[in-house]
Amino acid sequence: MPVHRVAPWLAERTRAGDFRVTRVPFAELRGWSFEEGTGNLRHESGRFFSVEGLHVHADGLPVRGWKQPIIVQPEIGLLGIVAREIDGVLHFLMQAKMEPGNVNTLQLSPTVQATRSNFTGVHRGRGIPHLDLFLERGRARVLVDALQSEQADWFLGKRNRNMVVEIDEDIETGPEFRWLTYGQLLRLLRLDNVVNMDSRSILACLPTSGAGPEGAAAGPVLRSFHDPSAPSVLRTPEILSWLTGIRAQRELVQRRVPLAEVAEDGWVRTADEIGHAGGRRFRVVGADISASNREVAAWTQPLIQPQVPGLMALVVKPIRGTLHALVQARVDVGHLAVAELAPTVHCRPADHTGPGRAPFPPFLADVLAAPDTRIRYDAVQSEEGGRFLRAENRYTIVEVGEEFSEDVPEDFAWLTFSQLTELLAYGNHLDVELRTLVVCAHTLY
Repeated sequence: MPVHRVAPWLAERTRAGDFRVTRVPFAELRGWSFEEGTGNLRHESGRFFSVEGLHVHADGLPVRGWKQPIIVQPEIGLLGIVAREIDGVLHFLMQAKMEPGNVNTLQLSPTVQATRSNFTGVHRGRGIPHLDLFLERGRARVLVDALQSEQADWFLGKRNRNMVVEIDEDIETGPEFRWLTYGQLLRLLRLDNVVNMDSRSILACLPTSGAGPEGAAAGPVLRSFHDPSAPSVLRTPEILSWLTGIRAQRELVQRRVPLAEVAEDGWVRTADEIGHAGGRRFRVVGADISASNREVAAWTQPLIQPQVPGLMALVVKPIRGTLHALVQARVDVGHLAVAELAPTVHCRPADHTGPGRAPFPPFLADVLAAPDTRIRYDAVQSEEGGRFLRAENRYTIVEVGEEFSEDVPEDFAWLTFSQLTELLAYGNHLDVELRTLVVCAHTLY
């Protein structure tokens, strides 16, 4: 499929289906209820996920910590893309998939995008196409297979298995699927809200030696972009030691508590939502959903809805002839391993403007003041639509000049993109927002 036909195809698939998402009170959620005593929001099956309370002690928080709602989903889902060589070029099988939280209904999703509850049949729905290619050993060649984290603001220790498998056989695909090349996917990543979060996460994990967008220049900095032997500020063992030190020294104590207890920190539950009295952060809402092309045609569920969009910015700079990215070791409330590598700036700017707001995090002022000539990438991308309602972040890459100091705070470090790709093979090293920016950087260099 030519790239210019992707948007019309997505529009055609939207028209061909029946998709509705309606906010409803919690009392109208079928199979969901607030547990007596704890107030936890659970499904009657005991599967899928629950909304519970989390009490966190961490550096930078008040001594007593804080409490907030959190999604608890201990099961590991599967995100998988099937690859196949067609006319000598590797293609990837992408799906036009509806998720209830998507701002534009359908986005390009992996071949398979399913929770364990889905593919074990808890939802009593139709089977998931092509699932066997990932679960049956020997059916396909494995190119990528790693456990990766999801949003630690809203999930407690959530991970998904990210896979790419290559096949030789011809398979029946259906109208919801199309084969696209890596170069085409990179071009689509320049657009707002086309390639969904799960696809971005998987594509970031692909080995990219010799890759790059069609027509990219071939200067020395660009040639070193995917070269593991290119000069770097830190060697990979030094990076791992730095991150391990952060994880060992920072405080992150997580304790699950009844959802009812989050009221102590200003969270208010009404018939329609759970939100913070300050009107910030996020809220938990209920939704009634119908989707004619899903395994289950209609269902209800809770969703997390952020109050304001976020900014995920990556500062990059050529150092010693190699392009480096400035990343931070970020501690977030839901992290499984205390800290993960995150973008240079990872925040909601609205939280840092106006009276009584939090101080600017490092480098936010630099990103906001960056002239257009320094902005290499700038797009709005949706976060995971299966759990989050209309959650969007601005993703941007800012290339700075020689005047930008290489001396940075101890929680920050300069890494090459080759090193970032290397770390992605192991999981729980790069957060989901940084994974998006890594693959978006591939659209440029």
